[in-house]
Amino acid sequence: MSPRQPHTDVSFIEFVALMATLMSLVALSIDAMLPALGDIGRDLGVDRENDTQLIVSLIFLGMAGGQLIFGQLADSAGRKVALLSGLGIYMAGSLLSLASETFSVMLAGRLLQGLGVAGPRVVTIAIIRDQYEGRRMAQVMSIVMAAFVIVPLIAPALGQAILLVASWRAIFGVFFAIAVGTSLWFGVRQRETLPTERRTPFTFVRIQNGFREVLSNQAALGYTIVAGLVSGPFIAYLSTARQVFQVQYGLGELFPMYFALLSLALGAAALSNAGLVMRFGMSRLVRWALWTTAASSAVFFGVSHGASGQPPLWALISFLLTAFFCQGILFGNLNALAMEPLGHLAGIGAAVVGTLSTLISIAGGTAMGQAYDGSVLPLVGGFGLSGIAGLGVMTWAESGRHKKAGRRPRGT
Repeated sequence: MSPRQPHTDVSFIEFVALMATLMSLVALSIDAMLPALGDIGRDLGVDRENDTQLIVSLIFLGMAGGQLIFGQLADSAGRKVALLSGLGIYMAGSLLSLASETFSVMLAGRLLQGLGVAGPRVVTIAIIRDQYEGRRMAQVMSIVMAAFVIVPLIAPALGQAILLVASWRAIFGVFFAIAVGTSLWFGVRQRETLPTERRTPFTFVRIQNGFREVLSNQAALGYTIVAGLVSGPFIAYLSTARQVFQVQYGLGELFPMYFALLSLALGAAALSNAGLVMRFGMSRLVRWALWTTAASSAVFFGVSHGASGQPPLWALISFLLTAFFCQGILFGNLNALAMEPLGHLAGIGAAVVGTLSTLISIAGGTAMGQAYDGSVLPLVGGFGLSGIAGLGVMTWAESGRHKKAGRRPRGT
């Protein structure tokens, strides 16, 4: 049965706010936990400090697998059923993590959270793709990213504030409450964007076909790989941020302030991208961002090596501001470029793109994070390598687009 339709559609502003809230659940679930990783490790008996990074990476792993399920469900049962189901699983994961007494149970809860939050991640992109395409889709995605940048700004401070009055378990209680509120908002206000006649049966063959379609489309596959490559260092940063700022640089409770400062670069880039993409096009902006990442990382790697892996804090902040501004340009544009040839299978297409890029980013990000030894060199080197590799893969991806078009596309 098709979900019941509301009597009126939401305004554009409310639509953007709702989509941003749904997509920001991933950032909230990670960033608010960062100040508590040390406490969780001590309470649950984690011996090796780097192992607490798994609390971050496991949510990405769950999200990678969940996207395939919810992408398929979004195309068969409709966007609303898929998204609300994901939020329900996310709530269950939040409660499991809240009640955990061992590190393995905590990781299971985080994996379940990641599985559930994959629903909002995939379905939100599909809903936007249902209603927009091309540069207009990239513009909406950029506005959505700029709108939810407030989450990385306040999430670590929120987690730190909760720790001042309660234990880390209360943070998971907040996750649960936010998921309940968002479910009600979405369920009541957002209309279904996939008509019944466009729905397809839930079969694993469709997942197989979705992979085949993406893997055989040089442009979609190439941009998906690039998205995974550039996201790897960002996962490494999230995993090691507390160790770098609170421990290596001794910032203690000031950590959320520095984290928020760096998050501003992502928001500024996303906001700027909304206008820049209409003027220069997605491909050109992505190439500029990759070149800047590679060049700035090479220079700063030399500076960091000369400082035995601990450059001055102001220099590290300056480098990360540059790197994150580039990341803000890359995220929305790469997703839009990868999805552009997949409009005929928006749900499963978003799932396959998201799964492949996330698995690539987990592999790279986890390796960089586990290499942390009190030095920023693995992180800086990771940004540089991702920029260089991304440029190479992008060149290959665009050659496929140009061959298919029979000419070099303008303004894409």
